[in-house]
Amino acid sequence: MTRLASRPGRGWRDHAAGWLFCTPAGVLVIIFLVVPIALALWVSLSNWDGIGSPLSSGVHYVGASNYKAILTRPGLPQQDFGESLRNNFYYVLLVVPCQTALALALAIFVSRRKLLGRGFFRTSYYFPSVTSSVSIAIIFQFLFSSSGAVNSILGFIGIHGPQWFNDPSGVIHIVLRAVGIRHGPALLANHGLLGVSWWDWMAGPSVAMVALIILAIWTTSGTFMLIFLPALYNISEQIEDAAAVDGASAWQKFWRITVPLVRPTLFLVLTLGVIGTWQVFDSVFLISQGNPAGTTLTPAFLAYQASFSDQQWGQGAAIAFILFVLIVVLAGAQRWLLRERDRSAAGQRRNPLRRLRSRPPTAGTAALVPGAGSEG
Repeated sequence: MTRLASRPGRGWRDHAAGWLFCTPAGVLVIIFLVVPIALALWVSLSNWDGIGSPLSSGVHYVGASNYKAILTRPGLPQQDFGESLRNNFYYVLLVVPCQTALALALAIFVSRRKLLGRGFFRTSYYFPSVTSSVSIAIIFQFLFSSSGAVNSILGFIGIHGPQWFNDPSGVIHIVLRAVGIRHGPALLANHGLLGVSWWDWMAGPSVAMVALIILAIWTTSGTFMLIFLPALYNISEQIEDAAAVDGASAWQKFWRITVPLVRPTLFLVLTLGVIGTWQVFDSVFLISQGNPAGTTLTPAFLAYQASFSDQQWGQGAAIAFILFVLIVVLAGAQRWLLRERDRSAAGQRRNPLRRLRSRPPTAGTAALVPGAGSEG
C-alpha cells in the first residue's frame, strides 16, 4: 500500500475521482435548490405579476418595496403578516414543548425492558406520523365539528363545547371575559406591532388554532419518539440499577440521569420542532384556510395566499424570506441558550450519578463511578 500511495500522480487522480462522484449530486442541488432560491430572491425584489418569466424584460427591480409593504407600511398586507406571526407564535409556544414532552414520555414507556407488546405500541404511536395529512384533516374536522365526538365527550361531563373551527376568540381573552374584563386598556388597545394591537397580541391562540395545535401534537409525537429511542437505549442499565440501589426515586433517575444523557437528542428534537412549527402549512390549507377571521393564518400559508390567490408574487416571496430569516435566528438563539447548559451538563453526562450521592456511596455506585468511594 505504501508503494501505491507513493506513485506519482495518484493524489490528483483520487481527488478527481471524488469530485466526479460528487458532481451529479452537486448539479442536482444547484438546479433544484440554489437556482430556485436565487429566483425567489429576485422575485421578492421585483414587480413580477406571475405572468411569463421573472427574468423577462418587462419585470423591473423595485428594491425593498415588497418588504416595506409587509414590515413598515401600514395597510392590509402588514396587518395580515402581523396576525400570522401572532398566530404562529402561540402555535410554536404550545406545540413544541408539548410534543417534545409527549414524545419523550412515549419513548421512555416503549423502551421499558419488561413491556409486553413493545413493537405494537411503537407502531401504534408512530402510525399517525405516516398517515396521509388529508385523511387526518378530514378526521379532525369530524371530531371537532359542533356535533362531533369531542363536543359529545365535553357535553357528557357537563361542558358546552365551542364551535371549534368557527370561533375566532382567543383563549386568553375568553378567560378574561369570564372574570369581567372585556376591553383592554388604552395603552394596549391603541398601540401595537405590525398593524396588530398589543391587546390582540395578548389574545392567545384562537379556539380554532387550539384544534390545529392538538392535531400537530398528535401527528408529530410519534416521529420524535423514534428519535428519542436510540438515545434511551444507549443509557447503560448498570447506571440505572446503581441509582436504584442508592435509593433514587423514579423522578430523580429521570431528571438526574435520563435527561442529561439524552440532552443532545433533546436539542435536536427541539430544533426540528421549532423549524417545523414555523413552517406549518398543510393543516391550515386543508382545514381552515386561515379562517375564522384570520386567526389560523400562518406566514407559510400567507405566502401561498399572497402569491397564488392575490397574485402578489413579490410579497409572497418576501414573506417566505422573512420567515426563513426568522427561523434561522430562532434556531441560532436556541442553540446559544442551550450551549451554556450543555457545558455545565458535560460533567454530569460523564458522571451521571454524582448528583445522586447525597450520602456515602453504596457498593453499587462505588463500583460504577470512578472515585465514588474516595473522600473529596
